Amino acid sequence: MPVKKPLALPTVFLLPLIAACLPAGVSLRSDGSPGPEKCSEKALEVMRILRMRVGDAADAHLDANQIDASPVIVYDGPLESYLTESLGTLEPGTRLYGQAWTGGFQVVVRYYEAHPPDGDKVPICAVARLGRGQMRKKPESKPGSALLEHGAVSVFVVDSFR
Repeated sequence: MPVKKPLALPTVFLLPLIAACLPAGVSLRSDGSPGPEKCSEKALEVMRILRMRVGDAADAHLDANQIDASPVIVYDGPLESYLTESLGTLEPGTRLYGQAWTGGFQVVVRYYEAHPPDGDKVPICAVARLGRGQMRKKPESKPGSALLEHGAVSVFVVDSFR
């Protein structure tokens, strides 16, 4: 009996859906990493109220679903992180919602919303960073994902994404 190969059609239908999930206005560079993007005026206003200044940073777990995992697998698409320190008036335990891109040589994470434990979601602009190339993907990473040594990151407040 001949073995049937799965059709590639589901991929054709999923690509537009994946692209629709990207934040509006984010262009991709040739390596798959995101291009520049402005923060919304609302996010800049909310960050001023929350005493979040550009350059302020706090530690976080990169993926709230992999807190004790090592290594951590990050996939392209939506990501939920978890603050372990205060960031402005956002307290530890605040969830950060954003987008991860794994197409370049390192993972890029941009945060667009914060959800404090006892409050409503608010717009923000922040990024995940680590020193010494630790956001760099391990060579054994599969397409559409990145294998990282650690799940602990620093979250930095920004006024635009570069």
